[in-house]
Order: sequence, then structure tokens, then C-alpha cells
Amino acid sequence: MDNVRLLLFMALAFIGMLIYQAWQQDYGPRTQIAAPQPVQPSTVFGETPDAPQRADIDSAMPNLPGETPAIGTPNARLIEVRTDTLDLAIDTRGGTIVDARLMQYPVAVNQPDVKYRLLSQRPSDYFIAQSGLLGADKERTPTHEALFTADAERYELADGENELIVDLHWQSEDGVKVIKRYTFRRGTHAVQLEHLITNNSDSPWIGREYRQLQRGEPADSGNAFMYTYTGGAIYSQEDKYQKYDFDELGAGQLDRDVIDGWIAMIQHYFLAAAVPPRGEQQHFYGKRLANGRAVIGSYTPAKSVDPGNSAGFTGVLFIGPKLQAELEQIAQGLDLTVDYGWLVFIAKPMYWVLDQIYDLVHNWGWTIIIFTILIKLAFFKLSETSYRSMANMRKLTPRIQALKDRYGDDKQRMQQAMMEMYKTEKINPLGGCLPMLVQIPFFIALYWVLLESVELRQAPWILWIDDLSIKDPYFVLPLIMGVSMFVQQKLNPPPPDPMQAKILMFLPVVFTVMFAFFPSGLVLYWVVNNLLSIAQQWVITKRIEEGAKA
Repeated sequence: MDNVRLLLFMALAFIGMLIYQAWQQDYGPRTQIAAPQPVQPSTVFGETPDAPQRADIDSAMPNLPGETPAIGTPNARLIEVRTDTLDLAIDTRGGTIVDARLMQYPVAVNQPDVKYRLLSQRPSDYFIAQSGLLGADKERTPTHEALFTADAERYELADGENELIVDLHWQSEDGVKVIKRYTFRRGTHAVQLEHLITNNSDSPWIGREYRQLQRGEPADSGNAFMYTYTGGAIYSQEDKYQKYDFDELGAGQLDRDVIDGWIAMIQHYFLAAAVPPRGEQQHFYGKRLANGRAVIGSYTPAKSVDPGNSAGFTGVLFIGPKLQAELEQIAQGLDLTVDYGWLVFIAKPMYWVLDQIYDLVHNWGWTIIIFTILIKLAFFKLSETSYRSMANMRKLTPRIQALKDRYGDDKQRMQQAMMEMYKTEKINPLGGCLPMLVQIPFFIALYWVLLESVELRQAPWILWIDDLSIKDPYFVLPLIMGVSMFVQQKLNPPPPDPMQAKILMFLPVVFTVMFAFFPSGLVLYWVVNNLLSIAQQWVITKRIEEGAKA
């Protein structure tokens, strides 16, 4: 009963994991909103005591535009920026990125010209990237509500060029000039964001920069078989990768100083992140706005710019897919947003092997098949032990039936007789279980690899399988898997209990229905694994039966 029992163990573990996730989401502990604490005096000369920790950040609330943000915003306009990787809309009101489409990622296989929209002001998927400056004198520090100007309405990375600079300008009445500069580079989803301050006034300029990601909570995060996390995440040297869901952000649970970290809003396959320069202290914060949207953000220590001098703030915004190689180059730990859960120590090596195979065959379907063969070879000895145990049990089937006929309904005496027979024949009836249990963590880890890896999104295999990240549209692979389960049952000894036999006969139907909603890449793995298991089990069973006849 090798793969049948393995599927049972796997199903229990997998369903238990889903139940735990759902329970945590609905009934898990929530952080209570603490009572307001007395504001400590500021250590920065020229700032009011509550800026920017409270008043400036909380009062810098966004407008609530609909799908056409420019309407109803006097003098503001949208600047279009297009590169080989990004198609952005930047609002001159605050220089906020209010729309971002990923040029290399269509929304669907059959809509190649419609690019995936990651940032948006649509109420259904509201997600924007804001930034600005904070200080005691709000007339000299433009927030994301300040009105900037731009030299053009459209910027595009030209053929043969590797860099595109978009400058937005702002100036105070007393001569403080601020340039918000976005620098785009070919071949990357990382955008350099700078605030360049030139103080042409007669008094020092004091302020700090903030960056925040504002998002509406999605209605759901996928179906029961494909749960994925949507919410905030941070990285710090002390605690490494941590997630903060919308309720935790709203409760103010994120409120800490961090050096060499980052903040992000992540979702299935994609993310937006703000990455400060290495070695610079940032204060990370989370909150929920009056409109119900959540914010995760960071702000810098204050800088002072004397009259006649210049200074600036810099950092990186990442708006794009969870490509591990690209994320690793941008910031330490940013690749952990490809969330493999607690089995990351198994999943990451699995992904590396899959990636190496793909570099050779350039097809993710064949990559999964080759990887399955390698996994089968790695577990060959364990599987062989299990199959030998099953084959020996099958050899005893006539004798077990005879014991059943002899003892009838006396189950206690029958069990004693069976255990005596196993002892005499030196057979361990549980000998096939341990090899199966060892494989369960690898199956779950592979599930997360195939579910989280954006490389499999819209990746074709052959014929009707044009997207390995979603279910088989014609349910062919789940049906093949169900048939393979049935064949395996026929190779295994039937249980002595008729009720158990009926239940096992029904299991292929149950698992066929369950796997019908799994990503086709995962079902492909299990189909190939089943077929290899059938071949291996058939050979071992035949050898043992021929040896018994001899």
C-alpha cells in the first residue's frame, strides 16, 4: 500500500496545515491597540515633539481617488514612465507611484498584450507606493500630498539606453528646492529613489525621508488548496524575515528601529519593497488608515542642511516578481519573500536543483519530470524496503484469509494469530510506513516550491498544459493520477477487513477530486512518481513471488 498510505499521511499533514492556517487567520491571537503613550521630547533641534513619529506621519493622509486619480485633483497630472520591465504612472501630487504594470508578465496566457497590474488605485486592488519628507516646518518639507512639477508627461527608455531618469521638482517659498528623482535601469525591476535637497534659504533645513506602501486588504488569498499570504513583511538582522498581516499593521505592532533591513507588501508571485542603503538606521512602522487600508513604512533619522548646501536621501524601490536571483542582488533576505514556510531548508535546495535542470532543458514540465526521477533515485533504497515489505505481505494473503475463515468474528484471536505469523516469517507489518513518512516533508516542500515560484507562472509543458501553476483545465493529469493509484492498489495485498478494502477502493476517486484543484505542475510530479513506483513495485513483487515458487 506504498503510495496509498503515503497519500493518506500526506493528506492528513497537508489538510492539518491548511486547517491551522485558516484557524490562525480567523481565530489566532490579535494584538490589541495600545493606548496612546505620552510623546517623548524630540532630540532633533527644530522639530515639534510629535513629529514625525505621530502627527506628521498620521496627518499625511492620502486622498481617496477612484480609478481615475487625476480627476478632482487640481493641477496634478499623471506622468507615464515605460521601460523594458515596468510601465508606471506617477502622480505629480506627491510623486506617488499609483499604477505599475509588469511588462514581462501578462495577466493570462491568452492575453499576452495585457500586462499584470501590481500597483493600482482601483478600489478592488488598491496598492500604491508613497514617499516624502517630514519636518517641523511643513512648508519646507514636501510630503506625498505636495504638488510637484515635471518636464514631460511621458518618459520611455529608448533602445540602446540602459538608464532613464525622471525628475520631479518642488520649491518652498523661502528657496528650499527638492528634486524627487526616480532612476530606472534596463533589465531590472529595482528603481532608485532619491530626494535631493538644495537649501537656498537663510536658515537650516531639517527633515527626514519616509517611504510607505499603502494597500487595501484583498477579499481573499486564493482557494483552500492554494492558500498564499498577502500582507506586510520586513527583514531585520536580529529577527530575520517576519510577516505582519493587515490586523497586526493596524494594531501598530510594527514599531521599531532597524539597520540593514527592508519593508515590503507581498502577495502571490509579486511584491513591492522599500530598501534603504546599507548601514543606515530606519524606523519601521505600520498602521491602518481611516479608510481601512493598511500601511507599512519606514523613515530615516533627521538630516540638517545649512543654507547654501545640498544633501539627499536615497534608497531602492522594488516593484516586480519574486525572482530569487534578482532579489538576492538587491538586499539581504529579500529572496525570503518567496515564502516556503518552515520547510525552507528543504525547499531552497529543491528550487536550486529545479533551476539547474531548467537551464538545461528550458521547459518546466520536463524539468519537473527529470526532478521526479532524481527524487525517486534518491529514495530508491527506502522505497525498495517498503515494496519488499508490501510484497512479503502480499505473499501471506492466502494464509491471512485462512486465519479469517478460522476465527471468524473473533478479532482478538485473529490479531494474535497474525502477529505470530509475522514473527515466524520475520515480517514487520509496519515496515513500509517509515519510508513513506520520510517522503512527506519533501512532498510538502515541493508543493510550496511549485506554488511560490513565479517561474512556473504561465510556464507551458506540452499540448493542453500551457500553465503549470494552475489546475489542469481538462483534468487529464488528475485522472491519470487516479488510475495510477488504482493500479498500485492492485499490486498491494488487500486488507483482511472488507470495510477497509471498500474504503481503499474509493480512495483513488477522493484523491482524484482533491488533486483536480492542485497546480498541474504538482500533479505532474505525482503522476510521474506513481508510474515509477508502479514499475519498481511490480519488479520487486515479481522477483519475490518467483523466489517463493522456487
